[in-house]
Amino acid sequence: DGIVNYTVGQRRGLGVAVGEPLYVVELDAARNRVVVGPREVLARRDIRLREMNWLGDAPLPFGKGDGLSIYVKIRSTRPAAPARIWREDDGTVRVRLKTPEYGVSPGQACVCYTAPGAGSRILGGGVIDATK
Repeated sequence: DGIVNYTVGQRRGLGVAVGEPLYVVELDAARNRVVVGPREVLARRDIRLREMNWLGDAPLPFGKGDGLSIYVKIRSTRPAAPARIWREDDGTVRVRLKTPEYGVSPGQACVCYTAPGAGSRILGGGVIDATK
């Protein structure tokens, strides 16, 4: 069917049965290949952002250090997750999640907030460029 019909983190409609739930863990566009595996393979804590639009009152701190404590949303259906954000010396923006999130992949939006839930202020956002 081609990789355009799949999303990293997808579980339904894979057409594969092996006795345990499988998820799309990687899309290889060059080979038109969909790689599946167990949910644990999808866990990500480290995110690199591009096209960052920062709206916070203070500039992003440079160097990992402690970074700035924030909350991020990567999927609209998930609650905001605690994280730290900082800018590397080369200008790259990094986010480290306190606990791993599943199905985080390049191309998704990462929106930064002051706190979880209603009444929180948006600090900015960017496009996920890479994850680990």
